[in-house]
Amino acid sequence: MPGKTTSSNKAKIARRVIEVLEYFDDAHREATVMDIVRRYNRPQSSTSELLSSLVELGLLHKDPYSRAYSLTPRAALIGTSGQPELVRDGRIVRLMDRLVAQTGLSVALTSMVGLDAQIVNWRHGPRALAATRELAGGLKEPLARNAAGMLMLSTITRQRCEGMVRRLNAEADEQSKFQFSDMMARIDACRDPRYLFGVAGFGSGAEALSGLVPRQPEGHPLVISLIYGKDDRVNPEALLQSLSDAMRHCLPDPAVAAEPEQLPHAA
Repeated sequence: MPGKTTSSNKAKIARRVIEVLEYFDDAHREATVMDIVRRYNRPQSSTSELLSSLVELGLLHKDPYSRAYSLTPRAALIGTSGQPELVRDGRIVRLMDRLVAQTGLSVALTSMVGLDAQIVNWRHGPRALAATRELAGGLKEPLARNAAGMLMLSTITRQRCEGMVRRLNAEADEQSKFQFSDMMARIDACRDPRYLFGVAGFGSGAEALSGLVPRQPEGHPLVISLIYGKDDRVNPEALLQSLSDAMRHCLPDPAVAAEPEQLPHAA
């Protein structure tokens, strides 16, 4: 079936492009071909060809001396013009960096993709658990399996939410199935406070304090989560206060827009 094979190959290429772009973070400002090959277990020849193509497209820069690759501003800015203002102007990134600096914990930004919670961005903190060191942007798991997912479900209207929860339960394996009424009660309980202490998920075995990012478009919730171990000495009240203060500082209520200043035309 040539058509199906072609579609499959295109999907693989798209996945590999995203993998390359997500490799770069605070701990990996540069990468060689072999860095990418080892991280994702990809063939060296096709990886080298892919990186060269990304250089041609202006998404990567290749140092002519070290032969290492790094992200370009174009890669960082692609898609930002169509995003909410707090993403476009970098406030969400400043929020994550502030929380890492204040708490020493890892911080995750999570979105909803269909019935899955997906890590959009992950910031490793100095107190990060060993079990979370492999977590990174792009990872997905069903919404019902982590605190961030349950918070995002709480933003959905009750009727639609019930349908999503029933489908999540129907598609879950035997070990992950849950009582429908119990799950709905947990989701309803966080509709008003807009935060939740619970399971971090993604196979980490960690705990999380998750909070909804304010003023997001309907159907596109974002959640910020502080990740910590079950044995960590965490003060829940202090952690919640840190999250609340950081959100107020980095994501303040929008001020009333002032009329733009009229500048005289140049003569």
